[in-house]
Amino acid sequence: MLRVVPLAAGWLLPGGPSVPRFSRARAWPLGHGGLRPWRAGSAEAGRRSVLKTPKGTRDHPPAYTALRERLLAAVVTCFKRHGAAAIDTPVLELRETLMGKYGEEAKLIYELQDQGGELLALRYDLTVPFARYLAMNKITNMKRYHIAKVYRRDNPATTRGRYREFYQCDFDIAGQFDPMIPDAECLKIVHEILSDLQLGDFLIKVNDRRILNGIFAVCGIPESKFVTACCTVDKLDKVPWEEVRGEMVGEKGLSPEAADHIGEYVQLHGEHCGLIERLLQDPKLSQNKLAKEGLGDMKLLFEYLTLFGITGKISFDLSLARGLDYYTGVIFEAVLLQQENEHVEEPVSVGSVAGGGRYDGLVGMFDPKGRKVPCVGVSIGIERIFSILEQRMKASGEKVRTTETQVLVATPHKHLLAARLKLISELWAAGIKAEMLYKKDPKLLKQLQYCEDTGIPLAAIVGEQELTDGVVKLRDVATRVEVDIPREKLVDEIRRRLEP
Repeated sequence: MLRVVPLAAGWLLPGGPSVPRFSRARAWPLGHGGLRPWRAGSAEAGRRSVLKTPKGTRDHPPAYTALRERLLAAVVTCFKRHGAAAIDTPVLELRETLMGKYGEEAKLIYELQDQGGELLALRYDLTVPFARYLAMNKITNMKRYHIAKVYRRDNPATTRGRYREFYQCDFDIAGQFDPMIPDAECLKIVHEILSDLQLGDFLIKVNDRRILNGIFAVCGIPESKFVTACCTVDKLDKVPWEEVRGEMVGEKGLSPEAADHIGEYVQLHGEHCGLIERLLQDPKLSQNKLAKEGLGDMKLLFEYLTLFGITGKISFDLSLARGLDYYTGVIFEAVLLQQENEHVEEPVSVGSVAGGGRYDGLVGMFDPKGRKVPCVGVSIGIERIFSILEQRMKASGEKVRTTETQVLVATPHKHLLAARLKLISELWAAGIKAEMLYKKDPKLLKQLQYCEDTGIPLAAIVGEQELTDGVVKLRDVATRVEVDIPREKLVDEIRRRLEP
């Protein structure tokens, strides 16, 4: 005799794994012993589960979460200063939305099984969802920022801030505008953020996909191999030219002569004005339409960057390629030149900390009529920056406040819980961030120690005498100076003391 048994969460089949809620009903012989409840801490449960986060992910304890919030707030402040509005998009996208947009990087997309008749994937970045959003809503002009998690099936390197689940912070300008003005603003934003965060010396490398494509063309590379050649050149910041050349010839099928010719160009970098003029006078490159357009815009871009006063941190670098398929014009990447840290022997190596560029054709790939919306944007490598700040915090022993509590409501005597509850309720109603200990009769010393341990700046102490006199004893935790404040003036006094 068989009985159909729905398998519920938290139950184990004999000899089998834990089954998630809403599993299909299964036929199970009545004489088998039925279902057994799973108990946390049992030996069987211990064998079945490992307490760890998935590879390439991590938990963030309160101190590091507070540090991350501080970092994100600085980035958002810059984005808002430049007039961007925030949007959000689903963490899930249709698989077809993401495929064909990232070149060789597409292999890192997390694909999901059929979910209710839809093939889905976890978003790989915030740029493609933004382009889909613009096309879906027929938006042709927008300045937006988006801060959210993205997912990549990558080999994680957590010491360098490289994870499979991580935040991206994107700023993008969509719309038809005069050349290089939005592009220059994106570079200015990168400069502002990296300067404000005081991460050490940095350099923003700039190039143009049209210049690279022109170089490939004059070196005899067929157009069908432009993207794959771009992906290989993009490795020049990590490996020497000899290895890049070897991959071009050995894996990508380019001739040794073509690879050598490419090398003569892509190893050039330096003072922008001289290099641009030199390339404009190159007998072959100057005859290529794409390269000539790119060099003309690069010259204009540096004129605007000069007006912004940031050219000292910008380098025209022909080795910069940014391997993603969707870039069509200016591309840029910010790198830290040297991570200064007096407290550790080895500097933190995190690679690039920001990147972006122009992608004029991406929105058109989603539009039914192929209508294009020119776009340019930048992504701040927030995880890599966070890894630097995290290492600094560990090395210095700096304590980071994990809450924003302004006042601890305390009592020095027993049987005054009601007085604490009434006072803290008044403070909350006035918008004051307040806490109290969850014991009926805590010792005053323990309450004040809690203030010191957590960084709470003020303590509002109400005892029997204070209740009789209608005052509250306000204590400055750092100086330990106490002053009696009339109860009706307490909120104003707290606000006055906490003013920046």
